Amino acid sequence: MSAPPELPPLVSAALSLSGRRGFVSSTRNETGRLLASLAASKTGLLGELGTGCGVGSAWLRSSAGETTRIVTAESDPQLAKAVAELFAADERIEVVSADWTALMERGPFALLFVDAREAKLSARDIIADVVEPGGFVVLDDFTPSAVWPPMYEGRVDTLRQEWLMDKRFTTVEVMVAPDAAVLLATRH
Repeated sequence: MSAPPELPPLVSAALSLSGRRGFVSSTRNETGRLLASLAASKTGLLGELGTGCGVGSAWLRSSAGETTRIVTAESDPQLAKAVAELFAADERIEVVSADWTALMERGPFALLFVDAREAKLSARDIIADVVEPGGFVVLDDFTPSAVWPPMYEGRVDTLRQEWLMDKRFTTVEVMVAPDAAVLLATRH
């Protein structure tokens, strides 16, 4: 491990909620540390599409500046309520109980963490319109690929390929662990 094992308190609380809810696909700590590093460089509005148990938003909050706001959308009303309660003491984090599309009118975003599968698969054009120039888009849950075109399970990974080739972004695949990569896209 190339990072300290300690976790920010809010991240620990979100991971605890995740465990209690039986939520097995939380944001990995490696991805979270990348989110925290990126959040430290941005001001304004940060967003997360697909809250889950709030782990990604907690990582964003762990290093976001005092004037930075975070808004996150979760389509499961009960889960959104539980995460809103988790973040209740921090007025800079807003949990919206709605589909990820509800956040599209909130932009522009300085950073957008795209953690909802549907948004990853079909929303690149919409995302390009709501991320400010110089803003980051982070997509996680990729298996590293060392070839071009990028492959996954013996087939061309068209999602990854489209993000890497989109002229509106400069995108790089970042391996955060031997078995995990994220796409980091900067909006032109």
